[in-house]
Amino acid sequence: MAKSDELVKYLTVQVVKYIETPKDVRKQVRAGRKEVREQWQYRWFGLLPVALRIWRERYFRIKE
Repeated sequence: MAKSDELVKYLTVQVVKYIETPKDVRKQVRAGRKEVREQWQYRWFGLLPVALRIWRERYFRIKE
């Protein structure tokens, strides 16, 4: 029972904090997070796209 009370308290604090922040500040924070985000290939597949790109560049450069 205590854990559910803590969860309700945490959610209430988060909602109040969200409501109290001005709308333009929330938009700036959201835009800042979007700028920092990695490209979708790296978020989904990690370093695999980088490794394939390096391999492809080396492979085709040697063949030419």
